[in-house]
Amino acid sequence: MLVLMRLIRKAAPALAFVAALAAGGIAFAGLGQPSPWQMNFQQSASPSMDDIIWFHNLLLWIIAAITAFVLVLLLICIVKFNSKANPTPSRTTHNTMIEVAWTVIPVIILVVIAIPSFRILFVQLNTPPSDLTIKATGNQWNWTYTYPDEKIEFTSIMLTEAERQRQNPVPPRLLGVDNPIVVPINKVVRVHTTGSDVIHAFAVPSFGVKIDSIPGRLNETWFKATREGIYYGQCSELCGKDHAFMPIEVRVVSEQAYAAWLTEAKKKWAMDISAPANAVAAKQ
Repeated sequence: MLVLMRLIRKAAPALAFVAALAAGGIAFAGLGQPSPWQMNFQQSASPSMDDIIWFHNLLLWIIAAITAFVLVLLLICIVKFNSKANPTPSRTTHNTMIEVAWTVIPVIILVVIAIPSFRILFVQLNTPPSDLTIKATGNQWNWTYTYPDEKIEFTSIMLTEAERQRQNPVPPRLLGVDNPIVVPINKVVRVHTTGSDVIHAFAVPSFGVKIDSIPGRLNETWFKATREGIYYGQCSELCGKDHAFMPIEVRVVSEQAYAAWLTEAKKKWAMDISAPANAVAAKQ
């Protein structure tokens, strides 16, 4: 009985995993944030992430087919060419057809992979005409966001545990912030990013966005959020001791809600446009 209990205890994680699958979808990724037992990307909320998920699934089928093919070859070798079944091995050293095949077929597979890969890279790196521009500056260890067209700027800091518990709904641990980015739905958002001290990285998985924030350099990416909601990301570069505590929160809202937020934001975080340009640069 004691041995049985020990076996059950050791098997508990696997049993919990199976139960999660049977319960219906717990193992699938959520929208905008990580999920328990997650086995895939976060759900897509932008055209770029749609492309990434499609390409990932294509590669999964290709690598599964290659793995199955190699496994079949290994089994054939084990069964057909062992010493008992094949006591007198062949002395053949070259086979033109096989050598041509194992050169040409991998090239064809790589071309099949490369064509959609180049297309997706082009779409990601070619920013379309934008409706909104946001500058994200990585600091040790928080983010400063600037809406240059609207002349507003604010700093976004991770909520403490006490602050997090006062929110309704309660945001995920280590991901909620005091001042999130707010963008309108179905609008092209151009993101300029840099670092004020060390290299950071601006990443929001559901948008398919991940780009380095390098001091002295302005990198550019973009996204178009197609679903309202709250989306979380984090700095994805090892930037120091509090690297794990500088999350990114993006709220996608309707155009009316965005206009209302913008009116309040201009009152709260209006930039001092009278300051000299060098003073503004030094502040950032």
